[in-house]
Amino acid sequence: MIIPIFGDAMDERFLVHRLRSTSLAGVVGGLLASGLFVYQYFANDAARWDLLAVAVTIALVKLAGLAYYRLVD
Repeated sequence: MIIPIFGDAMDERFLVHRLRSTSLAGVVGGLLASGLFVYQYFANDAARWDLLAVAVTIALVKLAGLAYYRLVD
C-alpha cells in the first residue's frame, strides 16, 4: 500500500518502523524514569514522586494498549 499524499516516500515498512521505535522509546523512557526514581531514593534519601508518576503512567498506558488490542483483535 502506498499512501497517496506521500507517494513512494512512505509505505508499510515506514509505519511499522515508526511503531516499533515509539514502543521502544516508551519502554526505555519508563525504565529511565524508574531507574532515576530508585537512584534518588537510595542515594539521596529523597523520593521524587514526579519520576515515579511518569514511570507508572508509561507502564499503565502500555498495558492498557496491550489489553485493548488483545480484546479488539
